[in-house]
Amino acid sequence: MKQNGKRVGVTAALLALTMVASAPAQAKNREGRDAEELSRPVGGPPVMAVVALSEQHVTIYDADGKILRAPVSTGQSGYETPAGIYSILEKNREHYSNLYDDASMPFMQRITWSGIALHAGQLPGYPASHGCIRLPTGFAERLFDSTKLGMRVVIVRDDMRPISFSHPALFKPGPIVSDVATPAETSSITPEPIAMHLNARAPDGTAAKPRTWRSIAVAKKAEAEAAAKAAEDARRAVVSANGEVARVAKALRMAEATQRKAQEQLQDIESALSSEPERLSDERKAKLDEAKEKAQAKLQDAQARLDAAQLEGNAKMVAANAAKDAVKAALDAKDAAAKEARLAQNKTAPVSVFISRKTQRLYVRQGLQPMFESEVTIRDPQATLGTFVFSALDYTSNDATDLRWTALAMYPNPTDPGTAPSRHGGRRGGEPRATDAKAAKAALERISIPQDTIDRIREVASPGSAVIVSDEALSNETGKGTDFVVLMSGELQGGIKIRKRNNDAPSAWRRDRDPYGDYGYRRPYYQRSSPYYSGGSGPFGWW
Repeated sequence: MKQNGKRVGVTAALLALTMVASAPAQAKNREGRDAEELSRPVGGPPVMAVVALSEQHVTIYDADGKILRAPVSTGQSGYETPAGIYSILEKNREHYSNLYDDASMPFMQRITWSGIALHAGQLPGYPASHGCIRLPTGFAERLFDSTKLGMRVVIVRDDMRPISFSHPALFKPGPIVSDVATPAETSSITPEPIAMHLNARAPDGTAAKPRTWRSIAVAKKAEAEAAAKAAEDARRAVVSANGEVARVAKALRMAEATQRKAQEQLQDIESALSSEPERLSDERKAKLDEAKEKAQAKLQDAQARLDAAQLEGNAKMVAANAAKDAVKAALDAKDAAAKEARLAQNKTAPVSVFISRKTQRLYVRQGLQPMFESEVTIRDPQATLGTFVFSALDYTSNDATDLRWTALAMYPNPTDPGTAPSRHGGRRGGEPRATDAKAAKAALERISIPQDTIDRIREVASPGSAVIVSDEALSNETGKGTDFVVLMSGELQGGIKIRKRNNDAPSAWRRDRDPYGDYGYRRPYYQRSSPYYSGGSGPFGWW
């Protein structure tokens, strides 16, 4: 009986470990499948994630439509995940909370510097986090591996889906009309080389067609590749020149040895002739004279070879030094061309445009950094516009003169969102509501943008760009190292209100919150590697 009791105790312990290890699987069973494939195989990389608070699921879209859906668990009462527009700011495969018991947050993808993120965690079937968006573990890893920094994450009250959309007010790629160097330019490279591309003329002397950053980036990439090839050729020339110098040095040493040996032989003969010449027989003297004559000839030949080797050595040294100078120049040219290529390529990065009815201003960001802003005129400024995200997916043709867009509204009725529910997670099933195309069109047609602002935006319009139109002002979460963050003022925002915003993030966040520079605490290896340890908060922590 006692033995059976021991056996029961061991079995119970193993069962407890199994239950802990299978907690994510149990959550998956409660929520259904880990990730649902939607409509077709996954094509290109994800371009947008739409998190539906009422339905407690996330839908992933690529350039051709929806591709994946998975259950989520968002913020519980008092810690509600705020509805709004975000983007991925940072990714960390192994992350730990610095707010909640050092809890594990695997496959973390941050959307605010104050601490809201997508990550793997428990899915009880209802909102249970402290503001983050918990994902099934397998799905979280799959999403982590496929997303890029800057991907849009839109959190809506009720599930919405983007629609194909076109309108003349949405920007088309255009030629460069502004100064090359902009206030947001951080490169130390002078703009003159790129300006030469802007002012290029056709072979007949006429002005060439207007240049775009895309065409300049292509040209600069070709120049960088050519410069890299020239640098490699120059490096090989140095290796060859050094080989020649080594070869000639060896020949010179051999010539010096031969000349020295011939000189020594001549000296020995002359010494024999000069010592006691009266004792030399005529026959011996004749042989020494003959040997002396041959030694002198041999010495002259050795000297000639030595002189030739020295001349060749000098020439090879000059050539080797020239090759070294050439490779240095080639490497400098390679570095300069690479920097110019990066400068031009950075100008082709997607841009985000935010138009606020509240502030009557337009803001532009590129590469998570502000570019410029300007005033806009909105007709009937007291009337609601709604909040929309217009996303440029790709070019419509090979000449890259137009873009294909989608539109996503935050609400089914964009101008009348209604009252926020007291809690989320009550609605289940059904298809997402389609964005109201007429409302999106009406919002754009109320906005007038100065032509010079339109021209500047067209310079950098490219696939991946976005135009956000909203009644809201920018959230104070918008700052260093972020895209535009827009929060819906009529929605529950407990998950953001509990977090203190650091305006200098990410640098000051790393310094003040995380001395180790990775937004999480250092952990002992046994804690970091154990699937059962989560800082006392259960598998995958509190968030």
